[in-house]
Amino acid sequence: MTHANLLGPEPTRLPERADAEAAMDSGTDPAEVAAEHPDYSEAWAALAEKSLAAGEVIAAYAYARTGYHRGLDQLRRAGWKGHGPVPWEHRPNQGFLRALAALGTAAGRIGETEEYERCKQFLTESDPAAAEAAGLS
Repeated sequence: MTHANLLGPEPTRLPERADAEAAMDSGTDPAEVAAEHPDYSEAWAALAEKSLAAGEVIAAYAYARTGYHRGLDQLRRAGWKGHGPVPWEHRPNQGFLRALAALGTAAGRIGETEEYERCKQFLTESDPAAAEAAGLS
């Protein structure tokens, strides 16, 4: 077994959610996916991103915060101790990371600068590739 950082924690990878991923991949409305799988961060992130694109910043903030908190719960259950890598390339992690990015974006748009900076730093520390993909690098 090799480690990228022998002093740091192992990367956290959330469990696969084949049923929810299939629903998202088939084009099911993210609101329907969130209703069926309320702990599935990818659906909440998609709702937040859709709301941001429509200029509905407060709705985006609420959706993103829901996805973020649901993802935090899952990360903790997966052994995450509040720090360490959360790899972007692992699809189950992307919902949490996208929700975190959307939360930061929405916070920035409503002038919540400290929250924006916190989200940006958290995203970058989780995986710089996530920050780059989300445009918060």
